[in-house]
Amino acid sequence: MVATSHDVMPDIELYQPADEANALELADSLGADGWLLGGGQDTYGWLKDRNKSPAAMIELTRIDAWKGVSETGDGIEIGAVTTLTEIANHPLIQSRFGLLAEAAGIVASPQIRNVGTLAGNLIQDTRCWYYRRGLSCYRAGGNICYADSPEGLNREHALFGSSRCVAVSPSDTAPALVALDATMVVSSVSGQRLIAAEDFFVGPARDILNMTVLNEGEILTAVRIPNTWADAEYYFEKVADRNVWDFALVNIASAMRVEGGVIQDVRMACGAVECVPRRLSSVENLLRGQTRSEELGVQAGDLAVQGARPLNYNHFKVPLMANLVKRAVRG
Repeated sequence: MVATSHDVMPDIELYQPADEANALELADSLGADGWLLGGGQDTYGWLKDRNKSPAAMIELTRIDAWKGVSETGDGIEIGAVTTLTEIANHPLIQSRFGLLAEAAGIVASPQIRNVGTLAGNLIQDTRCWYYRRGLSCYRAGGNICYADSPEGLNREHALFGSSRCVAVSPSDTAPALVALDATMVVSSVSGQRLIAAEDFFVGPARDILNMTVLNEGEILTAVRIPNTWADAEYYFEKVADRNVWDFALVNIASAMRVEGGVIQDVRMACGAVECVPRRLSSVENLLRGQTRSEELGVQAGDLAVQGARPLNYNHFKVPLMANLVKRAVRG
């Protein structure tokens, strides 16, 4: 009798399309059985742990049309399989949309940024360890949230928007794109959908099994950033247990127009406090037309955390989030 080693990867078909049409046809025909593969940083962990079992992988990194940064009539377009390192170092992004360059440049480690893609960072699944271990929680189709239980370990989980599941969005680039009012280009054999970054991510009240609006057969192929916030005053800060490799405990992204010390306009979003990047609309409304001051920052921070519902072990996120908002206002 021959024993089967748990360390042996399961058999999976690999497709490596070199053009858009072929990739979209494969995504359409394979449906849920096809796993979209970019840098693979998240993929192989799922496969090794046997918590995902796709029949095939569709590698997207050979499709040149979905790579690179280009100027458009009203902004820029970034291919979804452009690496995080390219985004962090690109002169056009650095000079006009430095918020995204900074967010991309702080993801994980240099080695991961060299192969990790923008799309991969945006659509990666939540990092909740109960879910990742393959336990039958709500997000995995079960009927319990282990993190939101009397014994649950929930230090890194949500303050807002929980509906059965209290996991958070782990992306660093997502809050930056929400703050920049970006648009996601989603492609399929049926054509394209243009979706505001803020609407691209979904919480568990709407869809507890998925974190984005992507349907079977759809691929995130590009991100468009309008000139609306080009050359604005940006603020990005990420707080994590370690300076490299770690996911955020809380992060903040802010784009602000300031004239003579008066805040003319602002967009602000926080990550790792909700299942989606949390747009701070009430804070934005407070700040518009106001003169920058320490007191205004404190007011904004207090307003940002109104309605927070901390869990057993993540109460520290409330003052942390408030302080990050205050720092963003102060600049």
